[in-house]
Amino acid sequence: MNPVLEHQLQTTRRQLLGTAGTGIGTAALASLLGTESVAATASSSGIASSANPIGGLPELPHLSPKVKNVIYLFQNGAPTHVDLFDYKPRLSELHGQPVPPGFVDGKRFSTMTGNASGKLMLAPVEPFHQHGHCGATVSELMPHTAQIVDKVCFIKGMHTDAVNHAPAISFLLSGSQIPGRPTLGAWLNYGLGSEAEDLPAFVVMTSISKNTTCGQIFYDFYWGSGFLPSQYQGVKFRGGGDPVLYLSNPKGMTRQMRRGWLDDLAKLNHMKLQQQADPEIATRISQYEMGFRMQASVPELTDLTGESKATLDMYGPSVAERGTFAHNCLLARRLVERGTRFVQLMHAGWDQHNSLTTELYTQCRDTDQPSAALIRDLEQRGLLDETLVVWGGEFGRTPFLQGDINNRPRWGRDHHPYAFTIWMAGAGVKPGITFGASDELGINVATDGVHVHDLQATILHLLGIDHERLTYRFQGRQFRLTDVHGEVVQNILT
Repeated sequence: MNPVLEHQLQTTRRQLLGTAGTGIGTAALASLLGTESVAATASSSGIASSANPIGGLPELPHLSPKVKNVIYLFQNGAPTHVDLFDYKPRLSELHGQPVPPGFVDGKRFSTMTGNASGKLMLAPVEPFHQHGHCGATVSELMPHTAQIVDKVCFIKGMHTDAVNHAPAISFLLSGSQIPGRPTLGAWLNYGLGSEAEDLPAFVVMTSISKNTTCGQIFYDFYWGSGFLPSQYQGVKFRGGGDPVLYLSNPKGMTRQMRRGWLDDLAKLNHMKLQQQADPEIATRISQYEMGFRMQASVPELTDLTGESKATLDMYGPSVAERGTFAHNCLLARRLVERGTRFVQLMHAGWDQHNSLTTELYTQCRDTDQPSAALIRDLEQRGLLDETLVVWGGEFGRTPFLQGDINNRPRWGRDHHPYAFTIWMAGAGVKPGITFGASDELGINVATDGVHVHDLQATILHLLGIDHERLTYRFQGRQFRLTDVHGEVVQNILT
């Protein structure tokens, strides 16, 4: 029988509908991979020569970049700004008294607070002191961060639109409270491509303090690629077992056998790619090859025996324990050394609704020293000149009390989106400054507010990207990380 006729007779309705847009899909794939890459992928006899064809968009960068890599130290659950970095003497003066009139009128809080009128003000749980030449005020809860304030830019006028954790984290990382948009790391992977041949461009690691009762769920959409091809999503490194699932060969399979198996699988995938022109098939081809290369690169990456005792001591006693924030901070430095563009560390447990006097201390102990050590380590190796480090959560905590003022062991603070603090350090950012301020109670932004979309626009700017021009067409419109908002915060840039 004629093979064309045989194919037509065996094609189901579902297959027909699935391939009806092949012409459009081919055009999209060509724009994604580049015409030459598509041709090479389709004609290659083996996977090695065609893997990882994504090299970023040809028009990027839009401007001269100041940053090559980003490490985002994301503190899930929302650190309390008024207990850590945003010193407000008035809180101590008003301790135990109701919120003054006008500060919370018309504001929406979580259902745990409801109407905030009449809530009692709560003083910081530990004293603040000034540090460094810049005179930044830092709580005694953060002694190691206090030692690096002259290298840090504090942004104390941050504000967001979301009042609950998952929507706020999604909003900060993807520009939308509703899951399904590409995250910051995915946008960078898509726009700028990868500098590492044997490691992902976008890596995620998670951690949580031991015995915490206020952990947050790490949803996959926090590092997802949304409507971008899935090749751009973050690769999660686990804290136990193989850092990446299925990285090790099964028993009885040698590396040579795996190579041959992947080559044969690649040929089948190339055939399907020619038929379907589906970008996800190209993703599968490249990610299989990346997994093969990571079998050699990841064990070397995670082997800390070559690190000096001084370096290990700098990160603190838990640095050798896999899955801890300290361990992940050191791996983040090793990743950017090897060309990974975006490393997203997520540490849960900051949601202190009733544990300010207990678990807040644990959170600070587990994260303060490693965060400061990462800055020092990058600087000592000359990497801070090309790496941006961002520290912060999805919002802040209320300056008023959640709980009973007479029961100190159960003091807490609720979610607070109207003013909070983050800090940034490294390439392109002015060191030793504080930008913006909240009001006298830490409730509202008083000067130089920075919205979440402004922060996103600024990070992209430092990487050489005009946030208004990095777009992707989906469902009939051009999408971007900053939606239709965002202004670069020029006053914090060098």
